[in-house]
Amino acid sequence: MNLPPDSPPAAQPAVRSALSDADLLTNHIGGDPHAFSEIVRRHRDRMWAVALRTLGDPDEAADAVQDAFVSAYRKAESFRGEAAVTTWLHRIVVNACLDRMRRKSIRPVADDELVEAAERDAPMPDQTGERDVSMEVSAALKLLPNDQRAALVLVDMMGYSVEDAARVLEVPAGTIKSRCARGRAKLAPILSHLRNRSDLTRVSSAKGAELRDG
Repeated sequence: MNLPPDSPPAAQPAVRSALSDADLLTNHIGGDPHAFSEIVRRHRDRMWAVALRTLGDPDEAADAVQDAFVSAYRKAESFRGEAAVTTWLHRIVVNACLDRMRRKSIRPVADDELVEAAERDAPMPDQTGERDVSMEVSAALKLLPNDQRAALVLVDMMGYSVEDAARVLEVPAGTIKSRCARGRAKLAPILSHLRNRSDLTRVSSAKGAELRDG
C-alpha cells in the first residue's frame, strides 16, 4: 500500500504509522524516504533487547542493531512475506549478534551500572529485585554456547514460542527444544542460588509481554 500522492505533508506521518510493516517495506522499496524510519521506530527497542540479552554488552548490542538495520535497509527486496516482518528483522539481528560472537570474544561487562543504565533505556521492568535477577541471568547466559544462548534468549527471555524462535533461527522446532533443554541444564547449577525457576520465569514473562505489547 502506497501513501496517497495527494496527502498533505502534515498528515503523512499519521498515515504512515497506520500502515502494516509489510506495506512500509513495500513503500521503502518503492522509494518512500521515510518508510524505513517508521520500521526502525517500531522495532528498535525489541531488537535492542534481543541483542543486549544475546551479547551481554551494551556497546556490542548497539553495534549489532545498527548492523542489522543497515542490512535490512539494503536487503529489503529479499523479504518475501513468508514470515512476519518482525521475525525477519529479529532473524537479521540475531545473525548480526552471532557474527559478532564468532568474529571475536565478547568481553565480559565489568561495570554492572553500565548494563543497568542500558536496560533502563530499553522497555524493561525497573524493580530492583527483578533487575538483580536479570543481571545474574545475563551473566550466566554468556557462559553458554552461542546457539543455546540465542534459543534461550528468544524463548525464556523474550517470550517467543518454540515455533516462532525456530522461524527466527531457521532451524526445526525440535532443535530449539533441544538447545533450550541443554542450555537450561547448564544454567541450573549456576543459578541454583535463586529461590526457584519462577524468578526467571516472572522476569522473562514481564519482559516478553512489555516488548510484545510495546
